[in-house]
Amino acid sequence: MRAELAASVDEIREAAGLLRQHIDFDRSKARLAELNALAEDPNLWNDPERAQKLMQERGTLEDGLGALERIERELADNVELIELGEAEGDDSIVKEAEASLGKLKAEVARRQLEALLSGEADANDSYLEVHAGAGGTDSQDWALMLLRMYTRWAERRGFKVELIEESAGETAGLKSATILVKGHNAYGWLKTEGGVHRLVRISPFDSNARRQTSFASIDVYPVIDDRIVVDIKEADVRVDTMRSGGAGGQHVNKTESAVRLTHIPTGIAVVSQGDRSQHKNRATAWDMLRAKLYEMELKKREAQAAADQAAKTDIGWGHQIRSYVLQPYQLVKDLRTGVTSGTPQEVLDGDLDPFMEAALAQRAYGGGPANIDDVD
Repeated sequence: MRAELAASVDEIREAAGLLRQHIDFDRSKARLAELNALAEDPNLWNDPERAQKLMQERGTLEDGLGALERIERELADNVELIELGEAEGDDSIVKEAEASLGKLKAEVARRQLEALLSGEADANDSYLEVHAGAGGTDSQDWALMLLRMYTRWAERRGFKVELIEESAGETAGLKSATILVKGHNAYGWLKTEGGVHRLVRISPFDSNARRQTSFASIDVYPVIDDRIVVDIKEADVRVDTMRSGGAGGQHVNKTESAVRLTHIPTGIAVVSQGDRSQHKNRATAWDMLRAKLYEMELKKREAQAAADQAAKTDIGWGHQIRSYVLQPYQLVKDLRTGVTSGTPQEVLDGDLDPFMEAALAQRAYGGGPANIDDVD
């Protein structure tokens, strides 16, 4: 076997071994067998909430264990194919196996990153907020583009997306919006996306077709479950009700079903208007407020909390984490990790994994930020 191929095989084998240790393969296998036995108990669904959590845990274990076993099996199969191709002098077999090894290498690296999502809230669902910043109508349009980008990313992963709140722009786009992303590790993957995102393009709203720079901010915080307790004094929260926004016409909500909660000590505010029931919107808003306060506490405990908060201080120049340039050239660059893409339309269509993986790896393994002057 050629030296470069042998090195690639060794790298995949080592990474798979580390992944096996990280997920504690034997213990996880035993736990999966236990959950499979519980799933056969006809009384399990007498407690739907407990049953749902157990089934979610079973699905996660099946996915992780099954993927590792498949990676190890495919690695062995491809090694055999390479040896067979080299013995028979068939380069096509070797090239096919080499391409498969490249895919395995990428997958095991992603699985290793996923295994690092072990924070107490990483596995949870996630709220994502988008806010238009400096740039007027262009920034409001950019906010809508970002909302679509994250929705498409979530759909690619098989996550479910629910619209919690939306405030339309005056001419186009959005002033702000909040979505709920439901799926295993949703918060773990999205948590590095918080900050200011910058767009450079020819403005579709400028009759002179001039280049425009727009900004919008993303805020991400986890849905908290019964494992995490956040105590909030009701006296510290101001409750406001209002009519839900909409396109108008016969479907406009004529009752004050939307709910805004403001936590007076911190100034944190949340709005829920996704349901026609004020009671349901109120419950959702309380969940969102608890989640935001929890996220604030998480950031206090993180070493890079100061940098994260600075990125959200001002939605404008000097605070962006990523630039999306459509004119005069095509480039998306993450200003923390240096990861780039020359196909912005694919990124805007939800191809965000390379950026998220690099940011997670930087957070896990360290590494300095890129030079933000590299992008005009």
